[in-house]
This record gives sequence, C-alpha cells and structure tokens, in this order.
Amino acid sequence: MYEAVHARPDGPSTLARQAETAADYGFEGVVVRNHGDEGEPDDITAVREAVDVDVVDGVEIRADDPSQASGLVGNYRSKQTVVVVHGGDSAVNRFAVETPAVDVLAHPMAGDGDFNHVLATAAADNDVRVEFNLRPVIQGEGGSRVRRLRGLRKLRELVADADAPFVVSADPRSHLELRAPRELAALGEAIGFDADDIRSGLAEWGRLAARNRDRMGDSYVEPGVRLDDS
Repeated sequence: MYEAVHARPDGPSTLARQAETAADYGFEGVVVRNHGDEGEPDDITAVREAVDVDVVDGVEIRADDPSQASGLVGNYRSKQTVVVVHGGDSAVNRFAVETPAVDVLAHPMAGDGDFNHVLATAAADNDVRVEFNLRPVIQGEGGSRVRRLRGLRKLRELVADADAPFVVSADPRSHLELRAPRELAALGEAIGFDADDIRSGLAEWGRLAARNRDRMGDSYVEPGVRLDDS
C-alpha cells in the first residue's frame, strides 16, 4: 500500500522524513503530491535510494479554471509519474474526470465543488481515479467534520454506482500526520466504509505508479501496442 504525501516546501517535513515514517508504518511506497505552485521537494532520486520504500514523483495541480488546468496538465504529464488535479470547483472537477491524461481528481467535494453521477460516470469512462480524502475526518472537528463526512459518504455511493476507480489518502502534510494502513482501515470502517476498500484505495496509488512508469518507457506506444526491440 502507498500513501500520497506533501513534503517540504509544501509542508514542514522533508520528503526523507515522510518516506522513513511511511516505511516504519508498513507502507510500500509514497507518492509525492506537492502542489506545483509551492515548489519541488527534496531530490527524489536521492531519497528513493536512501530509504526502504518506493518514492514516486508526482504533482497536485491547482487551477482557477479548466483552461489553466489544461495547460498545467500538458506541462506536467511528461515530467511527473502521477498527475493529480486539485478539485473542489465544479468546472475543474468536470475537466479532470473528462481528461484521460489526469490520473486522480483530489478533493472533489471541497469548496463550492460538487460531484454527481454524471461526473462519476465520466471518471469511469476515462479511467480517472476519484480520491477519498480522509484528512477532514482526521483533522476536522465539529460541524465542518460532520459536513465533510456526509460528503465522503455521498461520494462513495456515486463512485460505487458508476464503478469508477478510486484512491484513498489521509493527505498528510507532515510525518506526524501519517497514519498506518491498519489505522486508516479501522477509521474507514468507523465512518461506514469497507476496510477492504480503504486498503484497495491505498494500494491503487502503487498500481497507478507502476502503470505510468511502464507507459513512460521507451517501448510503449499506446495500450496494447509496443515497439519491438528485437
């Protein structure tokens, strides 16, 4: 299983510290999801060689509108293994799920954004993963936490009905916010999710990284088509 983390300068902890803690908690890898406008983290290659977990380069794109999001996705797609779009705006949500070059739509229910069965179906059609972000449940309190929990349950129903792909994350900004897979599975059960779905959503980050690394290889042309090296 993998976790998707923010590292310095996108958070207070270094990538090395995040990766080391993730290894201690039993994760097989971490995906770096720094916001592109906040700057690059530590040397990912050096961290990958120094710690006992897989470290996957990625980016979480924040955009004001679909036009800006499209330009940023085009810029990062060939540079980063995993491309995430920070949702929460209805137009950006729609852009993300209708764009096969996007790997993950994060925070679809945040802000003024909405997510419905049409978007869930588009996510399924375009193989865009929808994120179940557990951070608001872990870090939130009071009425805000209740509203976010209600939104998560609605999102789960929409994704299940459309059979759309999904990922799960606690969205940690520091190593102190990391939670072990068993803790996240237990939390999922407590809020009405299936523990196996939580584990599957954590593992999906790793499956996604493996698929994209394969596609970025020199022999890949398109699904089912490869160059013959012989």
